[in-house]
Amino acid sequence: MKIIGLVGGMGSGKTSVVELINESTNAHIINADIVGHTILKKGNPAYYPVIEYFGSEILSKDGEIDRKVLGRIVFSDKNKLKKLNEITHPLIYQSIKEEISIITKKNKYDYIVIDAALLIEIKLTELVDQVWGVYAPLETRIKRVMLRDKFSKEEARKRISSQLPWTKIQEYIDIEIDNSDSIDYVKEQVYKLLNKTYKE
Repeated sequence: MKIIGLVGGMGSGKTSVVELINESTNAHIINADIVGHTILKKGNPAYYPVIEYFGSEILSKDGEIDRKVLGRIVFSDKNKLKKLNEITHPLIYQSIKEEISIITKKNKYDYIVIDAALLIEIKLTELVDQVWGVYAPLETRIKRVMLRDKFSKEEARKRISSQLPWTKIQEYIDIEIDNSDSIDYVKEQVYKLLNKTYKE
């Protein structure tokens, strides 16, 4: 079983690559965003520490953390984003580490894929055999995020700029997947990578 860390910033097209991997091989996908959302749920490990720091104004009527409100706060203040990361990143890391341990023992899959925009920041690279990076030009990413999340251009750029630039991501990756062209081109790259892995 090979553990792959899939990294790429907002709008790079990681989701398309994950879907192709899922369609093409027997893989267990761990989505770090979902893990991050789960730990913020009421009663879960990040819930009270986040409320303690950010205050009750981030809560919705049902008492859950409103991630849109929290997002607006942290993406407008680097220090607050840093604090949120200090709270959540170790918890995300531990949760994913535990899931990998459980899935590895079951021995049902050829791959475990960790889909994480913040793979490097959370230090999830320590848990994987290989890091695949998904690339797309900045302007393409901005357009995709605007379309997907209904953000203004300024908001999309702000969110993207809060993440590591591609030049920094390149220092950590073993494989680069170019997602600046058609989905067929991405498919061709992913299939070749999977075939190459099968032969190793």
